[in-house]
Amino acid sequence: MKLPVKLGLRVELLLIMCGVMLVIAALVAALWLHEKASSRDARELSASAMRELAREGLLGRGQTLSSQLADAATNPLYYLDLAKLGELARATLRQPDVVYVVIHDAEGQVVHDGSGDIPAFGQPMSDPMAYEALNAEGVHGQWSDKLLDVASPIRIGGERIGGVRVGLSRESANRREQEMLEPLAERLQAASNEHLGWILALMAALVAMGVSAMGLLQRRIVTPISGLAEAAARIEQGRYADVKVSSDRQDEIGELVRAFARMSESVARHDRDIRRMAYTDSLTGLSNRLAFREALDDRLLTLQASSGELALLFVDLDDFKRVNDTLGHEAGDEVLGQLSMRIRMAVERLGGVGAEIARFGGDEFIVLFMAEDIRASSGHLAESLIEEIQRPLVLRGRQVFLGASVGITLFPFDASSAGQLLKNADIAMYQAKVAGKGCYRFYSKAMDQAVERRVQLEEELRGAWERGELSLHYQPIYRLADRRLMGAEALCRWQHPRLGVVPPSVFIEVAEQSGLIESLGRHVLVQACQDAAAWSQPGMEPPFVSVNISPRQLRTGDLPDVVASALAATGVLPKQLHLELTETAVLGDEVQASALLSRLRATGVKVWLDDFGTGFSGLSHLRRVPVDGVKIDRSFVADVLRDPDDLALTSAIIAMAHSLGITVVAEGIEAEGQYEVLRERGCDQGQGFWLGRPMPASEMQRRFRE
Repeated sequence: MKLPVKLGLRVELLLIMCGVMLVIAALVAALWLHEKASSRDARELSASAMRELAREGLLGRGQTLSSQLADAATNPLYYLDLAKLGELARATLRQPDVVYVVIHDAEGQVVHDGSGDIPAFGQPMSDPMAYEALNAEGVHGQWSDKLLDVASPIRIGGERIGGVRVGLSRESANRREQEMLEPLAERLQAASNEHLGWILALMAALVAMGVSAMGLLQRRIVTPISGLAEAAARIEQGRYADVKVSSDRQDEIGELVRAFARMSESVARHDRDIRRMAYTDSLTGLSNRLAFREALDDRLLTLQASSGELALLFVDLDDFKRVNDTLGHEAGDEVLGQLSMRIRMAVERLGGVGAEIARFGGDEFIVLFMAEDIRASSGHLAESLIEEIQRPLVLRGRQVFLGASVGITLFPFDASSAGQLLKNADIAMYQAKVAGKGCYRFYSKAMDQAVERRVQLEEELRGAWERGELSLHYQPIYRLADRRLMGAEALCRWQHPRLGVVPPSVFIEVAEQSGLIESLGRHVLVQACQDAAAWSQPGMEPPFVSVNISPRQLRTGDLPDVVASALAATGVLPKQLHLELTETAVLGDEVQASALLSRLRATGVKVWLDDFGTGFSGLSHLRRVPVDGVKIDRSFVADVLRDPDDLALTSAIIAMAHSLGITVVAEGIEAEGQYEVLRERGCDQGQGFWLGRPMPASEMQRRFRE
């Protein structure tokens, strides 16, 4: 890339001066050209006027000669007196500028031309001007380059008996015109030269004025501004002590110099404050992202020269959003302030000489750590940080418990650049989150591959429904009292063209994290309603279909509208649609969830609480959250035959749900004994491999027909 050329103010003024001179020169040239054009126009107008006068004079003489000759030749032509006609013609030929004389009869035949033997006698006139001359009703003149032909008819008693033509030469007229124009041209040229002299003198005066003005600008403006520019360069370099500008002038330039001096003092005074604000996190007093990145770049340059090692620890608080949502953002800020002090103390306690700690944003902290055995030392530091953060915090008289996930990357083993190290630490922290939170993970190449696979899976999941790769299977749900088929749960399946069957546990999580679950949930809801509408049999209770709703779909707030649209588009009855939500999805925002579920139930749609018993809610929440049914998690059903505690909990759930008028559905029935125990305890409905495996919609329809 070519850098732009830097021009000084002196050069710019010189260029402006040159530009002005060029403009003046162009104006002078335009004025001179205009003068020349005016002189040329004057000569042409004069020549045209003189030429017109000469033409009029010659035409007047020709008309007079022709008319006189016609009048004199009337009787001789009538009596064909050739002698008289010859005398008249020769008399006319002797007139100045007359070239020829022709006397002709009514048919245009020559009678006399002033010659002695009249060689053209009796011959018709054949020259180009003969036609108009013969047909002229009065005196008629015709022009050629060298001649003027003037014709006059000869009449007796109104009858045309012939005519005369007189030809006059234009040479003498042209010569007289040239003689008159020459003095005029000389006078015009002299005037033009005089004007040119004045123009050149004016231009020289303008150039002198421009040079004087430039010198004045150089001394009064350019030099002071150049001094200010040099002072500004020193300020830019941080050399505030070298900035010394002053002026005694009492004009605007003097005021500018003095204002600049005051400004440089103010900049020097505030530079320290600005740097402190730019490189420090105002909430915790730690370095911010910008300061940490610069420190990391400097440290890497030093270590690359000395072959040193360092660790980068990315610390992310677990469930910090819960503090902001429940106690408010001010309490969250207080938590961050206390935890930053704990992190700093933990690093100092483990001998973090030269360690850098920064708040990277939100609830994220990052630690740059150096030690002898860098892997073991950084792992020990991560454990200490997690322990410190997990200790309870006292906040407004309440104890608050938090955790942290830590990702660790090592230089130079994992990467050599700052950007790559930060990325690696973030990936390792994410893997610690996936591993269950409250732990730390070292970065490895396999993590990159896992992240890449997840990104690729997300890209391929987009449009998978439109490509026909995603489909619905249905697991039948039976009434346990008489083992009657009541409905089915819709389960999404992905048949990938290259990977084969992708487990729902894999792609549903990707859809949740990427936001694709919203559009995918709409497709599933509409398709399930369409299939349920086809299952209905005349004279029988219409079967239901249950559809799982993700927490993200619930948080958007438009779930009732989406459900209403699906019901209207498919014609399925509202009571045939059961929506399944997990405890954690409902309890994330119990107030909003209760309002949305109330709206849904008001339309006739049933709401079931899925995986009941595995969350933190307990049965008490069933009184506050409007649901129609609960699904006992398969982990309880699996051990009802072996574990008395699971049997007791399952029986309690059934009894308490029935006391609240809530339907109970058992998941994961895989043996006849489980079925019998649940039926005896009064469980309403159940599903599982023993009752029926997931199947396509067509097979499900056949089951309902049977």
